[in-house]
Amino acid sequence: MARHIYSCPLRWSDMDAFGHVNNVVFLRYLEEARIDFMFRLAPGDGSPSFSGGSVVARHEIDYVRPLVHRHSPVTIESWVTKIGAASLSISYEVKDPDQVYVRASTIVVPFNLEAQRPRRITAEEKAMLLTFMDDDAADGDATGGSEALVA
Repeated sequence: MARHIYSCPLRWSDMDAFGHVNNVVFLRYLEEARIDFMFRLAPGDGSPSFSGGSVVARHEIDYVRPLVHRHSPVTIESWVTKIGAASLSISYEVKDPDQVYVRASTIVVPFNLEAQRPRRITAEEKAMLLTFMDDDAADGDATGGSEALVA
């Protein structure tokens, strides 16, 4: 399974009063990694994939250990755990080579901004997502039906 690797800089403003990266900031880190991952096909390659928009339907986050501020970036690994007709699940680890700080997952729904409604995942998007599919999930429901959020 391929993982998307994102090098995320830490900012002085990310710290809380205890010198740790604030818990809410981790969601911003995940967002940066997710945007970098989902826009791999567009716009540089001329593909419209995911450029029409997407919305987050759910986040789950487990804080494994505190991350203290420093000048070196932290690594965020992302991979796909489920692809439905109109949603996908992305998992993450925020880590250094020797330790994990956060494990998280996000359900993302492609969104048609003009129509203001969810849309289906295109064949091109699905092909890209499958290259980052978790090997264990690939045997399961990787091509499942629509999610409850889709009308």
